[in-house]
Amino acid sequence: MESAVLVRGGGDLGSGVALRLHRCGMRVMISELPQPVAVRRRVCFSEAVYQGTTMVEDCIARRVSDCGDTLLARHILDEGRIPILIDPEGEAIRHFQPDVVVDARMLKQYVSRLPYAMNLLIGLGPGFVAGDNCDAVVETNRGISLGRVIWKGSAEPNTSVPKAVGELREERVLRAPADGPVTVCAEIGDHLEPGQLIAEIGGQPVKAPFKGVLRGLIHPAVIARQNMKIGDIDPRDDARACIQVSEKSLAIAGGVLEAILAKAVARRQ
Repeated sequence: MESAVLVRGGGDLGSGVALRLHRCGMRVMISELPQPVAVRRRVCFSEAVYQGTTMVEDCIARRVSDCGDTLLARHILDEGRIPILIDPEGEAIRHFQPDVVVDARMLKQYVSRLPYAMNLLIGLGPGFVAGDNCDAVVETNRGISLGRVIWKGSAEPNTSVPKAVGELREERVLRAPADGPVTVCAEIGDHLEPGQLIAEIGGQPVKAPFKGVLRGLIHPAVIARQNMKIGDIDPRDDARACIQVSEKSLAIAGGVLEAILAKAVARRQ
């Protein structure tokens, strides 16, 4: 297949990367789990796994159930769209032999490098060490280093602290009160009042703690585990935040683009 970029993980950060690279004219594919867990689903290409197709801003993605189906993936690319490959083990790297692989799974722990040839492997955030299990790391922690490319060493450690919106931080994150399936009672983009029912999990309610917009909520096909993040509320109450790729994702995508272009320049010298 022609030169392409494979992004492993179609969550909000991986989708921001894929969208920016796609807009720059690159042929981009995404590999995903059979049942991805994403909260900000309206800006996640992983939603195509459940729906068959999905749109993030102005870009359409289509599911490819067989990660070895190069003909279908090529057809989707030729249409100017992004193929979403069901590929939990990274087999798409062997099938498609992409020039660049971006690991955007955000596992936040050390992972061994897969034994496949590629010109550039970029890891996002904690768990990656440039020169060890990847060639370059892009910082994902908010602050002065967000989006910076690291060619030697690792990203900042995982803080597990959500971004503050206004004066709210942990309060805006919705967590599962129990194990069990999710019954959805509100939709992403809905305005919420304090105490309004958002979902039920294991027979227990998840209610809005304050007024705002429901920015994200996991897909009802996902079986929740107690205390896992299942959604978030934005107190700014602006529904545009639900359908636009975040500034954080775009900053990280800029770092990925820088790494790809820098590597291409180095190869020409």
